[in-house]
Amino acid sequence: MDQENKFHAIADDVIVGKDVFISKFVNLYGCTIGDNTKIGAFVEIQKKATIGNNCKIQSHTFICEGVEIQDDAFVGHGVTFINDKYPRSTIDGGGLQTEDDWTVEKTVIKKGASIGSGATIMCNVTIGEKAIVGAGSMVTSDVPAGTIVAGNPAKVIRNID
Repeated sequence: MDQENKFHAIADDVIVGKDVFISKFVNLYGCTIGDNTKIGAFVEIQKKATIGNNCKIQSHTFICEGVEIQDDAFVGHGVTFINDKYPRSTIDGGGLQTEDDWTVEKTVIKKGASIGSGATIMCNVTIGEKAIVGAGSMVTSDVPAGTIVAGNPAKVIRNID
């Protein structure tokens, strides 16, 4: 491993576009990252997650399987995505769950949306085009395009003018 990439954990199955900047201390596997995107330090992006072109993913963010982030989106520091409404570690009888024992729930972040630092995005929601999610918010339902939401649970504050 060369000195430049010694602090990266990037699996061979990751698809990386042109002019992508990846900070040190990242964990990427089975995901796709579009052109001209920036990935901050201490970010994990799991398999089958997609990041579009011209995105910024800030440090300490967790993007799990089932998340689609479209072009021109911004994801602030320490944002967490969730892909399972009813997580369990074991199945009936006590054995550990496998991928066959649960279903990945999808989440879509539309083009130009912005998510503030520390937000948690529940699964099975869509954040609309150019919407803004306030820092620290808990998004539990769809966010309409062109709106600002904040709180726990996140509620529409106003439309973007």
